Parts: sequence; C-alpha cells; structure tokens
Amino acid sequence: MVKNFQYVDYLWDEQKAASFGDDQVALFLYRSNILGADLRITNYGGGNTSCKTIEKDPLTNEEVEVMWVKGSGGDIGTLTRSGIAGLYTGRLRDLKNVYGGLADEDRMVGLFNHCIYDLDSKAPSIDTPLHGLLPFKHIDHLHPDALIAVAAAKDSEQVTKEIWGDTMGWVPWQRPGFDLGLQLEKCLNDNPGIRGIVLGSHGLFTWGDTSYECYMNSLEVIEMASEYIAKKIKEKGSVFGGQKIESLGKEARLDKAAVIMPLLRGLASSENRMVGHFTDSDVVLEFINSNDLDRLAPLGTSCPDHFLRTKIQPLVLNLSTGENVEDTAAVLEKLKPAFAQYREEYKQYYETCKHPNSPAMRDPNPVIIIYPGVGMFSFAKDKQTARVASEFYVNAINVMRGAEAITEYTSLPRQEAFDIEYWLLEEAKLQRMPAEKPLSRKVAIVTGGGGGIGKAIADKLVAEGAVVVLTDLSKDALDAALKTYKKDQAEVVVCDVTNEAAIAEAYKKASLAFGGVDIIVHSAGLAISKSLEDTTLKDWDLLQNVLVKGQFMMAQQGVAIMRKQGLGGDIVNIASKNGLVAGPNNVGYGTAKAAQQHMTRLLAAELAADKIRVNTVNPDGVIVGSKIWEGEWAEGRAKAYGISVEELPAHYAKRNLLNEIILPDDIANGVFACVSVLNKSTGNTINVDGGMANAFVR
Repeated sequence: MVKNFQYVDYLWDEQKAASFGDDQVALFLYRSNILGADLRITNYGGGNTSCKTIEKDPLTNEEVEVMWVKGSGGDIGTLTRSGIAGLYTGRLRDLKNVYGGLADEDRMVGLFNHCIYDLDSKAPSIDTPLHGLLPFKHIDHLHPDALIAVAAAKDSEQVTKEIWGDTMGWVPWQRPGFDLGLQLEKCLNDNPGIRGIVLGSHGLFTWGDTSYECYMNSLEVIEMASEYIAKKIKEKGSVFGGQKIESLGKEARLDKAAVIMPLLRGLASSENRMVGHFTDSDVVLEFINSNDLDRLAPLGTSCPDHFLRTKIQPLVLNLSTGENVEDTAAVLEKLKPAFAQYREEYKQYYETCKHPNSPAMRDPNPVIIIYPGVGMFSFAKDKQTARVASEFYVNAINVMRGAEAITEYTSLPRQEAFDIEYWLLEEAKLQRMPAEKPLSRKVAIVTGGGGGIGKAIADKLVAEGAVVVLTDLSKDALDAALKTYKKDQAEVVVCDVTNEAAIAEAYKKASLAFGGVDIIVHSAGLAISKSLEDTTLKDWDLLQNVLVKGQFMMAQQGVAIMRKQGLGGDIVNIASKNGLVAGPNNVGYGTAKAAQQHMTRLLAAELAADKIRVNTVNPDGVIVGSKIWEGEWAEGRAKAYGISVEELPAHYAKRNLLNEIILPDDIANGVFACVSVLNKSTGNTINVDGGMANAFVR
C-alpha cells in the first residue's frame, strides 16, 4: 500500500502498533488517536470509530461478537478505553425487529442500553447503529474537509462516481440514527465489494479487516478526494470568485483585532458571558476577503458537526479595514444594529422551524464573527469551545472551497439543520454536561504570576474555571508556569508593570487570546526592609513604581477594556498588613502598601457605576513559597525582630491569633472569595494573616 500522502498525515508507527499485540481494542484506539491528530481528517469531537471482537458472554460462557465504539461526546484524537461503549452486536442488529421508522428514532437510542456488553461503557452515541449494522471488523466514520466538499457539492452522487468509480457507495443526506444505519446496510448489500460510503452533506464511512487496513483505506480515500479537488482548483484558477479586498498587514490586523475584540465580546455576551478566540490564518483571509463571501456565508455550513458548534451561519461585519475602531461610540453604533439583526434572524429561524416539543430557543448571538481584511472571531462558553468552533468554521471554509471548485456548494435546508440543532437527544446531551465552575466564562490577568503568591492565585482562578494571563519579569518563570496548565487555560506575557507600553502589550495579549478581561489581580511586588536613614531614593521609587504606579496603570488600562465590554469586573490588589500597621525599618514598603490600599477604596467609589468591584487582600508573613522572602527582605525582617531568618516562619505563625503559617494558597483563596463569593462587596480589605489584632480594619 502507498504510504506517501500529500494531503493527509501518515502517522502509523509499526513499532508502537506491534506493542499492542493482538489487542484489537487497543489497536482501534491507537488508530482513532492518530486519525484525530490530523484536523484535515476530522476535528475535535467529530467522527467516530469502532472495532468488533469475539468475547466470552459472562452469562452463557458462549463466544459472542462485541462492538467497541466511541461513546457519546467523545473525541477520537484523545479517545481512551473509558470513552468507548461495548455492545453485543447481535442484540444491536436485533433492534431492526422493533424499529418503527423515522418517528421512532429517539426511542431507539434508549434501547441501545439493552445491548450493552461492557458495564463500564460510555453512553452509546446516535451513530452506534451506523457501525453495528455494517459487518466489518474495523470502521471509521470521519468528516474530512475533502470528503464533505464532495458530499456537499451539487451532483454529489455523480462526483463520487467520477472520483472512485464503482468502489464507493453513496447515500443521500439523512439525519444520523437507526434508519441511516439501515441505509448504509442497504447500500453495501446493493454494492458488494465497495471500500466505503459517502454520506451526502455529511461525511465518510470506510472500513477494513484490521485496524491498519481500515486506517490505510481511510487515508487513501481522503487522498483521492483531495487530489481531485486540487486538480479542479488548478483548472479553475481561483477560488471564491477571487479577491475583493486586501488584508491589513499582520501587526495591523492584530492591533485592530485586539481593540475591537472586547466590544464584540460584550455584544456577544448579551445573554451569557463568552470567551473569545481570534484567527487570521491564510485560509480564513482568502475566504473573508473574497468576492463570494456575501453569497456563501449566509448559506451556512453543511455538516452537522460544523453547525452544531458554529451556529448555522456567521455574522459578517460591515466594517472597512480603515475603520477607526478606537472610536468606541462610532463603532458600537455600527455593531449594535448588526448584532440585533443577527439575533432577530436567528429568532425567525427558530420560530419558523420549531416543533411543538422543541427545546426553548438558545442564545441567539453569533458564534463566528467575520471582519473582512482583519480576521475571524469566535465566542463560546470557554476558550476550548471558542477555539474548536473556529477550527470547525475553517473546516467549513475548506468544504466550501472544494465544493465550489467541483461544481457548486450546497448547504443543508434550514429545517434539516434546525432538526439537528434542536433535536431532543442533542438537548439531553447538553443537559448532561457538568455544571459550570464559579469562574467559568471569566478572563483574569495576574501580575507577578511567574511564582509565589501570583502563581498560586492564577492556579486557584484556573481551578475555579477562569482562563488566565500571567505576567512577570522573568520569561523563564513564565514558561515554567505555563507548562503546569492544560491547553486553553492560560497564556503568559513578559511585563514590567512600571512600563505603560508593557502593560498595554499584556492587555493586548489578553484581548487577542480570550476576548478581553474580567478580573485584574495586581500581585507583582517586592519588599525592601530598611530604616529611614538607610532607605535610598532608588529604594523609594522602586517600591512606589512597582506597587503603586503599577497598580494604577493596570487598573487604568484594564478598566478601559472592561468598559468596552460592559460586563462589569473585578480588581483585586494584593497589599499587606504593613499598610495598616506601623513597624520599624519599613517606611518605604509600608507607605507604598498603604497607598495601594487607599487607591483601592478610591477606585471602588469611582467604578461602582460600571459594576466594577475593587477590593484588597492583605497577606502577612507569607514566607513559605513567597518570592519576596528569597532576598534581603527576610534578612531585614529577621534583624528587625532580633531573630534568625530560619526562625521567621515560626515567629510569624506564633504572633497571629490562630497560630497558623500563612501560605500562598491562603492568599489565593482570599482573592477567590473577592471575585466569586463576595459578589456584592467593593472597597473592602480582606486580611489573610491568621488574625493580627493590630491590623483589624474596624
């Protein structure tokens, strides 16, 4: 078999595959993972795979055929044993005896549970019978861009025959379910010897006797479709009707996107707060700058996997590349009617297509937003979902390009799309999703996030559902910190909080990565413990610049973004007990901390009308895990108290009322309380010091 492919990645590692021996389930999972690693083959959560094995029935001790298939809601790229369902193949096929036709589809899904062999199975998906009614040992159901382009092209059946001759079957569009499984079975019976089936407007089924044969069959079929499309594009000379407008340069695109993204985020969050994603890839720019954008975008996507994540169509902004997006009022004057029209059209789509038992209309805001000449924005409940939606629309663009090159792109009729989007089984899947965490949909920026208290705060915010931008002076510290998070949870940026331009760059990163900012935590700091006569102007200026000026500039620039979003927000400043309590050798640090605390109160009074809450967390004696105690500060405090550095943790623990050692995680909990639990508090000071009577604020 050919192993050199131009349009797909051949990732099969014979040595790794051999390590699985004759474990067909392990080989099926391996195949699934490497197929899912290539976004040209299928996107996150898209498609499903299966294999069939002979197992011993635990009740009869007889040998039976069992089908192992990706369960509901899984992703083949990350599929593990816990994400699959194991069903008696014979029982699944026996369901043909009780199937009552298309009106019976939803009931059939419930009956899949009666076919379960493996009691640890994931819930079987709606595509289970599509695999079970075919006889092959290994089966792939994929959504490659090239194949969906063929499936979504006008005269798709004829095109399928032109590419593969009599070696591929074709079935017209039909919603996934038991009847589609019957149609695949019939197609195979009518065309014995075929290597796969194209599903109209949907995707591809391929198979093989072994996992490797199935894998190679899938790659070869996709490669043939890709070659055919590439030839058609070359013959045509241009795609999407050619270029209509010219893109801005890369940096200009990013600058404009960063400025407008908080505005878009605010408008897209009119019902539910959203997190954003931006892309300006060549594929996207070719489409959004084309003459055919206005014709193709309203048609919507064809593959159900696409429009379930992207909505039926995008919002195309009526903004020129020369638009002054810094003029917030003028831009909003154009954006608000566009969003209102989109919501109204979505409502009309719902009202026109709904059934008596349809779920209530969901959020009518756009998921995909196109700014010709600049790029594409996507908004969803979290970063991963927004990114995946963007990736799926890129798949849709590729499908449109291919279909237009072949003949003409066709989308699903609106009623068919609605019946998928508002399918009761799809609604049930949504209802089974885990409850969102307290800070889900929130974007935070944490200064001093490379270690110590700042890193602990970032960890806590991420654990509670937020996405976070960490800033610090040390790139090495930030790179190490980033490795502790999963993809889509955090971004890092080197930032000197005494530098206005550096702060602007940090907020630009937050806007481009996530859409804006909701939580600002100023944790960057240092400590200098010196007497009056030993404190230099350099010491004084450094403390004032990092702690006070940095806090001011972080608030000033961050509030500008929060006001664009119109979603309110939180600012939490990490000060110190030393801002409340007078002590020796502390004039520079204590004064700066006091200034931080009073600035918090001033901003709380000023920003309340914007629903922006501003609070202070006062740590004390955070020695273990705190970067401040790594230098001269510890020596200075030990000298002030007449003890050794080694005695400091015990000294600080003994002096508070609770006799507790205060850790960075304790400060992080204080911040979490401010931004989540105490959601009607502003201008407050939360002491996290184990109880210091002389630091009581009241």
